[in-house]
Amino acid sequence: MTTSKSIWTLFVEGLKATRLTPASEEMSESATATENIPPIEIAIATPSVAANEMTAAIIAPQSETPENIASTLERSEMTKFKLEYIWLDGYTPTPNLRGKTQIKEFYEFPTLEQLPLWGFDGSSTMQAEGHSSDCVLKPVAVYPDPARTNGALVMCEVMMPDGVTPHASNKRATILDDSGAWFGFEQEYFFYKDGRPLGFPENGYPAPQGPYYTGVGYKNVGDVARKIVEEHLDLCLAAGINHEGINAEVAKGQWEFQIFGKGSKKAADEMWMARYLMLRLTEKYGIDIEFHCKPLGDTDWNGSGMHANFSTTYLRETGGKDYFERLMAAFEKNLHDHIAVYGPDNHLRLTGKHETAPWNKFSYGVADRGASIRVPHSFVKNGYRGYLEDRRPNSQGDPYQIASQILKTISSVPFAVSGSSSAAA
Repeated sequence: MTTSKSIWTLFVEGLKATRLTPASEEMSESATATENIPPIEIAIATPSVAANEMTAAIIAPQSETPENIASTLERSEMTKFKLEYIWLDGYTPTPNLRGKTQIKEFYEFPTLEQLPLWGFDGSSTMQAEGHSSDCVLKPVAVYPDPARTNGALVMCEVMMPDGVTPHASNKRATILDDSGAWFGFEQEYFFYKDGRPLGFPENGYPAPQGPYYTGVGYKNVGDVARKIVEEHLDLCLAAGINHEGINAEVAKGQWEFQIFGKGSKKAADEMWMARYLMLRLTEKYGIDIEFHCKPLGDTDWNGSGMHANFSTTYLRETGGKDYFERLMAAFEKNLHDHIAVYGPDNHLRLTGKHETAPWNKFSYGVADRGASIRVPHSFVKNGYRGYLEDRRPNSQGDPYQIASQILKTISSVPFAVSGSSSAAA
């Protein structure tokens, strides 16, 4: 880039230096054959006139000052970003994901602090009345959107019109959080097409479940499901979401993906965003995602869960059998508080069958997938230190509320060594 002359000055000087080249005196035979045709007169401005006129046209709108040139260059360096604001609506017992796009200019991918609040019509999302319909979206997390050029996925909380007070449907704003608490959610779901699980015949059922879990081959997984889950995996990774893995599940047409995060808000944000990406992705395939925990009802087909693997700093680093047993006693005491936020219709899924414990009875066991909480062998071998798996949350559960309730129960158990009144660290 030159510092002594502006871009416009160089352009004009180059134009002035241009000269018209006279035609060659040597003419081809075809040209000679047309020498009797009267010449066509064309008015051509001289180079000096053309340069002066173009210079005037360029410079006329604004004077050539350093400030104007800098402003022009700055505008040319900014990029228009497509910001998809995503939030949870006010439907109960299960909120739906919503999203809308606005365009904003930034020099580079925007930071969370650069993203503005944005209003929406809450009367269309069960979050306001028509006579006072304004609600506000507050960005809380931002990710690159791999499906769009210059796109961003913006996770939002819903606020009242003042932009400060959390809306009643905003569960994220009030949950317990702790960066030392780690969560791994296992999201199960069904692919649905034409009102039935993908791969099910129009009438009746496919072969009994057994070969479908982690299955391979057309007869087990069909010809499109794996393509979708692989594409979803790539989208999540490209967006910076901590996607941990995928597998076909026990029932035909049923799959799972796993999301890990440190802190309840971060883990839950990424789970909701992964759900959003899956729902948006399957639009182009003409396939729906069924998150209900028991879509096939009281049949010999598995339901869908969202098992919550969890640990805290204390549980990973100190733990101990005494602390573990007191922790399990607290989970049993708070059984109904957990079931209340572990997803709707869980009584249909938690029956004691299909790798579940009854919803109204708490249990735990080493490697026991029929227990409320599964204790990994590694946890016991490591001196009762590590992570535990709560198998009760279902596939429609809100990860914000699930993680918060787990932390609430943990915080009620004193540390075995320090005697602190809280263990959610």
